[in-house]
Amino acid sequence: MPRYEVTIEKDACDGIFACLTRDPRFIEGEDGLATVDPDADPVYDCAGDVTDTADRVVATFDDDRIDEAKQAAAACPTDAIVVEAVDAAEPSGPPESPEEVAE
Repeated sequence: MPRYEVTIEKDACDGIFACLTRDPRFIEGEDGLATVDPDADPVYDCAGDVTDTADRVVATFDDDRIDEAKQAAAACPTDAIVVEAVDAAEPSGPPESPEEVAE
């Protein structure tokens, strides 16, 4: 499964919380802005690494829920959320050598 990062830029977040309706891992933080809490989802037992600083929230996941995170980012009217793959499960591009093609 590919790993992906969800980044919330706090200076762009207006606390509209459209993201909360698309992905239950998004919650309202103590500062009144969106944040990510993997334990907030009552349906899935979710694990993720979340770093919350004064400037941004960065959460890294390795589950199959990247589409939910992308929907939350798309719903953000201020474009404060970015979702991007950290690494791919499969290498992309052509094989390195003719031997790899034969295998």
